[in-house]
Amino acid sequence: MQLAHEKTPGMSDTHSFNPLLHVKNVKQHFPVTAGLLRRQVGMIKAVDGVDFDLMPRENLGLVGESGCGKTTLGRTILHLYRPTEGQILFKDVNLTQLKPSALRALRPKMQMIFQDPQDSLNPRMTVGSIIAEPLDEHSILKGKDRSNRVEELLDAVGLNPRYTNRYPHEFSGGQRQRIGIARALGLNPEFIICDEPIAALDVSIQAQVVNLLEDLQEKLGLTYLFISHDLGMIRHISKRVAVMYLGKIVELGPAHELYSRSQHPYTKALLSAVPLHNPGREAKRERIILTGDVPSPANPPSGCPFRTRCPIAETRCADSMPKPKNLGLGHWVACHLAD
Repeated sequence: MQLAHEKTPGMSDTHSFNPLLHVKNVKQHFPVTAGLLRRQVGMIKAVDGVDFDLMPRENLGLVGESGCGKTTLGRTILHLYRPTEGQILFKDVNLTQLKPSALRALRPKMQMIFQDPQDSLNPRMTVGSIIAEPLDEHSILKGKDRSNRVEELLDAVGLNPRYTNRYPHEFSGGQRQRIGIARALGLNPEFIICDEPIAALDVSIQAQVVNLLEDLQEKLGLTYLFISHDLGMIRHISKRVAVMYLGKIVELGPAHELYSRSQHPYTKALLSAVPLHNPGREAKRERIILTGDVPSPANPPSGCPFRTRCPIAETRCADSMPKPKNLGLGHWVACHLAD
């Protein structure tokens, strides 16, 4: 799907149109083995041909049901998983062709904030050691400069710099996520993948973490790929949204455009589940209830991956995968029946 960024009304003329990240036909397939000899008997197509561009200082929201491939795509982009196929260009450098030493040299510019801070922070390490670990790994700072940098990062995420000798279990969930954010900022990255950073937090804390991420983006000029299943929150934080289903992006466009006139039946179903602030409209709104289960990525349906649950599917939907249509203003949709 050619999902090149297009200039939209209101965007500054000084905005750079050279993508920071270019993802083209990326696939991540995992082999399925069985038997005593562990022979391959199938393939799980977790990510199956994804294309998009991400501009400097942009925040692209990536949404979809659990199991659709969002997290796998994020980890593949950072080469925590080596892609099965496709190209990933970061600042015009093709990461898929780099030797390990060259990829390591680029890693400080690309970081990740993980979903569950309880699992992503080592309980045996102090907060100071956790935040300083990337600095030690890349030999950035030592001694007093290292200590000052750790305290500076704690202060940047709204924590007391004197907390360096405490352990993760002494903090609340929201505070632990702030520690994870501080660790991601340690090497002065340009691009951060936020993998459902508020999903494991109490609702009362989620807004604080989202506001912190927005403030840091503004101050530091960060670029985000924001992964979430919460469309209401994505609408607040992201100016552009990609909808993913069964390893493919089925719709992508500016948030205001996608939320006001979504074209893909799957996007419409997701949006119908987002609560409205107006009780009167919420009471009258008709929900779109999808039937059936999400197909297995080990045996996806022919043609359109959504056709087995689509309320308007036709015969041609089983015959071929729909080609993406450009609806204008950077709005793309992969559906045979889109207007």
